[in-house]
Amino acid sequence: MTRTKHIINKGLRNGLLAVSLLALSACTSFTGSQIAVSQTGDVPAPTVVPEGTDPEDVVIGRREHPRIIAAYGGVYSDRAAEIMVARIVGRLLAAADQPNAQFQVTILDTSEVNAFALPGGYIYVTRGILALASDTSELAAVLAHEIAHVTLRHARARTDRTRTTAIVDRVITGVLGGDTSTDATANRTRQSMAAFGQQQELEADHEGIKFAGKAGYDPQAAARFLGVMSRFATFSAGQNGNNAGFLSSHPSTPARIQKALETARTMFGQAQVGETDRTGYLDSITGLTFGDSPAQGSIVGRKFIHSASKFTFTVPDGYTLQNSQSAVVGVAGDGEAVRFDSADVQANIGLADYLKSGWIAGLKTDSVTTRTVNGIEMASGVAQTDQWFFRVSVMRLDGQVYRFIFAAKADSARFSAGAEATLTSFRRTDSSDLNAIRKVAIRIVTAKAGDTADSLARQMAGLSRGAELFYIINDLYPGDPVQPGQKYKVVVLQ
Repeated sequence: MTRTKHIINKGLRNGLLAVSLLALSACTSFTGSQIAVSQTGDVPAPTVVPEGTDPEDVVIGRREHPRIIAAYGGVYSDRAAEIMVARIVGRLLAAADQPNAQFQVTILDTSEVNAFALPGGYIYVTRGILALASDTSELAAVLAHEIAHVTLRHARARTDRTRTTAIVDRVITGVLGGDTSTDATANRTRQSMAAFGQQQELEADHEGIKFAGKAGYDPQAAARFLGVMSRFATFSAGQNGNNAGFLSSHPSTPARIQKALETARTMFGQAQVGETDRTGYLDSITGLTFGDSPAQGSIVGRKFIHSASKFTFTVPDGYTLQNSQSAVVGVAGDGEAVRFDSADVQANIGLADYLKSGWIAGLKTDSVTTRTVNGIEMASGVAQTDQWFFRVSVMRLDGQVYRFIFAAKADSARFSAGAEATLTSFRRTDSSDLNAIRKVAIRIVTAKAGDTADSLARQMAGLSRGAELFYIINDLYPGDPVQPGQKYKVVVLQ
């Protein structure tokens, strides 16, 4: 959970508080085979791609790029992955007849499987993409697809379409009373409206397959990876109760996968040709963080621990915690929920005044009280709408303001006690908290004679649905044979 201002979303979806999914990022600028790593995202705009593109594209990209960096909250650094991506991009640019052009490729530190592009040569891929791909040709397929969006100027057309969102902003302001420049629902609506159209996706598939095959990569990798992403989307939907991610804007329908395969075979023949370099790819992603980054906070049972900001809290029995990069959400089976996030509040503004400032709908101002818990100042109050009852609290720790919002259909002694227990558990971390944090990362194993997909999958039995995840990230199915001497991915606790 990054320390970025987010307005509480007062709407509820399926009885749960809505979650906005943002993440940390890493920014790496590539020109041909050269690589320069930025720790802040504050780097010059890349040369416009292709040459002769409207200069306004540079303005759009330059304006939006730092906003994306800020929204995703920071830097993920993995030198081996950065070098690998740089080499792939250099080859793809040459194949796209842009050998002297400069693209800026940003690796986002999020488990979400996603990739997207902005006008002016800005391309973004996530850590989740790197974890899901199994060879260089699959990653090249993703990068080529996004390069194609830029060379076809789809990103510019998409940005033009977002200019129509003013009416959406007005509706959101009227319904939620929120600031549409920061409201998570408004931002998600913009992203939805800004998504590429189906025809644009198919055009980028066609051009991307051409670029990848011309660059010497296996052109059938696009179809193969679309299938893997489809499986992962189904897996994630069952795990998180949503289908957010790459497939929300890049739907891997069976027809699209078949079209990608036909395109590759028409262009380059029926046989699988071109580089895959599975071994080199897997060597480059060994140790890659999988799932939530510890820098964004860690969930240990019912406890949330933020090692960077040095605080922790525990939710009541019956709650299941889920961490996104903008908020931590806990849900209970009986329809109760709690959301925790942070806000930028000037130091001279008291917590009670901030609580009454209008960011939460239906607040009963006469319910607001202040106190100190575990040495931390806190203000609390209750709010009510037509369908929901809220208990809201804000606290200030080391100059940063954090917010809890507890929601239920109606108030009760049990609901009140659970909210109070959570608030009184909020405190600074100690050594025992930090020692409980475990990093989840990718480890590469080599199959031995007698190994099967099932036997290798058992190495992930300690993770929730670990065996099922093993098959997906390695593009295998239960009972499949594995090749002795070949490398495979497993996800382990470190």
